[in-house]
Amino acid sequence: MRKVTVILLTLLLALVQDRQVLAQDEGYDVFVPISKYIGKGDATRLSAWFADNLEITVISSTNNCSKNQARQITKTFFDNYTPRSFAITHKASRANMKYALGALNAGGEVFMVTLFVNYKDGGYQIQQLKIERQTSVY
Repeated sequence: MRKVTVILLTLLLALVQDRQVLAQDEGYDVFVPISKYIGKGDATRLSAWFADNLEITVISSTNNCSKNQARQITKTFFDNYTPRSFAITHKASRANMKYALGALNAGGEVFMVTLFVNYKDGGYQIQQLKIERQTSVY
């Protein structure tokens, strides 16, 4: 039994190290899974990417909150505005920080989504999430 435990722990450690290498790889795009969860309105899976504490702005309400509070805020938003599509329109990065802007079609409206992620503790975490109504400029 002890040998099985040692083997399982070794495999788990190897998987964690592989994720860290993948996350630091320049070809890895952290916004691919995040975009998928925003587009599906999956607050639970999206919240797996949240930092323990983050800043979240939804429409005009800004909160510095815990991961669980942010999950509930995004769930409420997705319940009220069912996502139809989400696409990243701009990305930038610098050192351990990445930034993305995207357009979210939800509930018959278009929202501008801003994401700031930071590489910390072996993976990327969302430090800031903003969902704001798109304003028309004519």
